[in-house]
This record gives sequence, C-alpha cells and structure tokens, in this order.
Amino acid sequence: MEEAENTCLDCGKTLFGRIDKKFCNDSCRNAHYNKLNRVSNNHVRQINRILKKNRDILAQLNPDDTTKTKEKILTRLGFNFEYYTNVYTTKKGKTYFFCYDQGYLPLEGDNYTLVVKKEYV
Repeated sequence: MEEAENTCLDCGKTLFGRIDKKFCNDSCRNAHYNKLNRVSNNHVRQINRILKKNRDILAQLNPDDTTKTKEKILTRLGFNFEYYTNVYTTKKGKTYFFCYDQGYLPLEGDNYTLVVKKEYV
C-alpha cells in the first residue's frame, strides 16, 4: 500500500513529520488563516475605524467630561450615529449611547449632552 504525500495547505511544499500535519511552518499556517479571514477582518477593521472616529469626535468636543453640542456639529465632523459600542438606560428612562468611554444623550431638538463614562478611565 502506497502512502499519500501530504502537502502544505498554503505553499504546497511536501510535509514531513506527523501524518496529520497541514502546514510546513507557522508562517504558512498564519498566512493560510489570514487569507480565509480577510473579508471578515476587513469588515471588522472598517467598523473599528468608524467607532474610533466617533470616539475621537466626542472626546474633542468634550474636554471637560460634560458638555452640550448640536447634531449639525457632530455631523459636520463626520460622526456616524449608527455606530456605538454600548447603550445605557437610566432609571428615569434616559438612553445614553457610548463609543467606548465617550457618550452622548440625545435631547430635545438637535441638542446632545456629551459625557465620559468614568468606570473605563
């Protein structure tokens, strides 16, 4: 009975050693799985860029931990209201939206209160 020759799933080189070996080295293993996950990783990176930009905008407008601003100012700076990391609802029913430690509370009209979540700092 002839043994089947195993080849590296990434580079195609002949494998030696364990019969269940799939890659010739760590570089090939990493490269293979990076190729498989490229699309999902790119999507995650894109969302993280949006979240970081949102956080940076809130931090820029709120240097003193609490302030007020207008929706048009946030929008002009490129803030994307569809992306946030978590939501906090108070006992009184007010809903704060956070991008990591920086948050905002929608008020009447196009006004917003900006806050910093202290437990992250």
